[in-house]
Amino acid sequence: MTGPAGRIRHLEESLVVAAPADVVFRLIGDPARMGSLSPECSGVWVLRPRRRPGPLFIGFNRRGARRWFTVCRVVTHRPPAEFSFHVSILGLPLARWTYRLERLGERGTRVTESWQDLRHGPGGTVTDLLGRRLAGTTPAQRVDANRQGMRTTLSRLKTLAESTTSPPQDGTGLF
Repeated sequence: MTGPAGRIRHLEESLVVAAPADVVFRLIGDPARMGSLSPECSGVWVLRPRRRPGPLFIGFNRRGARRWFTVCRVVTHRPPAEFSFHVSILGLPLARWTYRLERLGERGTRVTESWQDLRHGPGGTVTDLLGRRLAGTTPAQRVDANRQGMRTTLSRLKTLAESTTSPPQDGTGLF
């Protein structure tokens, strides 16, 4: 999907994982794991206790020598089908990240990761400037970075899920 002047505002990548949807969901539906899955996220700090609606978390990010953080709010948590969260910076919306899981019977689970750009209007101009300053990316470079990051995240998720024989029970998830 593109916006004004051909700007890309939506991306999707999918991958089939040879693991049950509940195993995959427990991995991707736990923001604390994002630091080990995403090439850009270096860690997460959950701000609200578990089992509360719309948990908040801080995402610590890095790109080369650059470092920044974002505030994220879980907006969808439907095991084992969908997990999504909104990302903002300084109270301005940046993006919505979504993970949809589709059971494929004995073949496993198709995982689709999507990114929706929420930088619109006057606030969007400010967040575009912040992106250039903090992450070192223009809107077009952000699309390329996110596309590559999604592929890496899904590949790492596949490796982890396929080496896991049962849903993790380590208590680190939000729910």
